[in-house]
Amino acid sequence: MPDVLSVIDRFRPAGAALVLAAVLGFASPLAALSPTRVPSPKAERITMDVGDEPGRISTEEVTIKSGPFARQMVFFRSNEAPGTIVIHTSEKFLYLVMPNNRALRYGIGVGREGFQWSGLVKVTRKAEWPDWTPPPEMITRQPYLPRFMAGGPGNPMGARAMYLGSTVYRIHGTNQPETIGQAISSGCFRLANGDVVDLYPRVPVGTKVVIRHAAQI
Repeated sequence: MPDVLSVIDRFRPAGAALVLAAVLGFASPLAALSPTRVPSPKAERITMDVGDEPGRISTEEVTIKSGPFARQMVFFRSNEAPGTIVIHTSEKFLYLVMPNNRALRYGIGVGREGFQWSGLVKVTRKAEWPDWTPPPEMITRQPYLPRFMAGGPGNPMGARAMYLGSTVYRIHGTNQPETIGQAISSGCFRLANGDVVDLYPRVPVGTKVVIRHAAQI
């Protein structure tokens, strides 16, 4: 989705410790970051984006029904307070922290290489069936995109959107549910429409959102 300044957080994990952390969902508090963009060399060579499909229909009922990216309650050890959202981009999972070392886990699509970022933000606004106005830099890469598209089942923003901090990054739905589990966006986090509709009422404005590349011990 839309590009803005971001931080690309790259880790070279340490062997078995990361494997254990990824399985158990360990997390620890992350210092606040002001997202600034640091594109990788490969990002500068991109000549074609993975295209969004404006006009393709996906309703509020569409969910990921099976497999690891299906919505499910999981064990998740974290120092974050219940109600916090924790995103692990390498896993393609969004966790809504619950009491007693549990979390509601959703499969997501994340930014492709060169467009991933990490940091600490808050949900500053929410919208149902949001409009979509691709920024100029996205139009430059994908000139076939509309300059504006009203909210609705054919909108790539999907059924709901939660806006992150002062950026134009969002947690939002999608009209391409088959892209869940892929690194495909320009930095936003997408869920199947039925899953973002489930998440939306659980996340009030002001919710803390922690974005990491992977689980931390």
